[in-house]
Amino acid sequence: MSADAAELRRRTAELLAAHPPADTPAADFLAARFAAGLAWVHYPVGLGGLDAPRALQAVVDAELAAAGAPDNDPRRIGIGLGMAAPTLLAYGTEEQKRRWLEPLWVGAEVWCQLFSEPGAGSDLAALGTRAVRDGDDWVVNGQKVWTSSAHVARWAILIARTDPDVPKHAGITYFVCDMTDPGVEVRPLRQITGEAEFNEVFLTDVRIPDSRRLGAVGDGWRVAQTTLNNERVAIGGMRLPREGGMIGPAATAWRERPGLRTHDLHQRLLKLWVDAEVARLTGERLRQQLAMGQPGPEGAGMKLGFARLNQEISGLEVELRGEEGLLYDDWTMRRPDLVDFTGRDAGYRYLRAKGNSIEGGTSEILLNIVAERVLGLPAEPRTDKDVAWKDLAR
Repeated sequence: MSADAAELRRRTAELLAAHPPADTPAADFLAARFAAGLAWVHYPVGLGGLDAPRALQAVVDAELAAAGAPDNDPRRIGIGLGMAAPTLLAYGTEEQKRRWLEPLWVGAEVWCQLFSEPGAGSDLAALGTRAVRDGDDWVVNGQKVWTSSAHVARWAILIARTDPDVPKHAGITYFVCDMTDPGVEVRPLRQITGEAEFNEVFLTDVRIPDSRRLGAVGDGWRVAQTTLNNERVAIGGMRLPREGGMIGPAATAWRERPGLRTHDLHQRLLKLWVDAEVARLTGERLRQQLAMGQPGPEGAGMKLGFARLNQEISGLEVELRGEEGLLYDDWTMRRPDLVDFTGRDAGYRYLRAKGNSIEGGTSEILLNIVAERVLGLPAEPRTDKDVAWKDLAR
């Protein structure tokens, strides 16, 4: 079935009437919303959607926000929503979709991403984590790094090498890993902020049933591209109001603290304000394009702009605040469930923004993607494309 805006408003009104937000526990309301097909309206019926145009999700969201309905805390479950779910939808079996999509969307199960490795970050296809077939299972050994939310995750999207005798891109397979299984060890990675939001994950003889494989054996790189394209859009193309994100605290400080102002800082703030607004509107246009299909390499450009802007704006805010900007609220080592850029002080924003040009693909790699896949420039020479992974120098 398909639905237009009027139909979606009618269905949303029925949901609100049957489950008044003021009287319904958040978990129950979210489950009812999923069952009504109003979770992500462009998904199939029975999987949280109504086969409606993706652009109409904004109609549902606006009606629910106006009624004070609870959301599913997307910052906490962003990897599941932005990366795992679209990959499951594209490559999962019907059984996999029905098992994972609802608890993912309502926030009952947190997901993480086991992609990067100590020796395979920017060159992700060089990964060395091995998965060896053993009957109906795969036995996985290796190490992953920079894994957000691994300490609170139940499930992980995982890519591992299943054939070392073919070129690196061809010998990878995509799995879903249960983070509670024996052999999965999560260790904190303390960052410059003092927190351990990231983790390293060690996999020792972890058994993954073949029923948790996404896509064909050896086709993991193609499946991973769906994940990565969605990741860059999720990071760089998030919906924000005007002065949302990093530019908000900087603009507020300028308005409320006239004694901090200088002509130079004013000019720099104006430029960054305009850049932030251009990025916000570009993100809106990108989301409208996504309504017509799967994300492409354009998300890499948004992710690039997101990292640059965050770093420049947070640096300006620290400079604007002078000595106060050098203060830091809390160096306590903790393992947070989510990243809160605007809920902490300027020092935190400045330090945490340094990771924006690394996470979700380094800026250098994303520049290559934009050059080759968006602008159509010639690719850099790659001598390892046709060499078996086991023969590569490491």
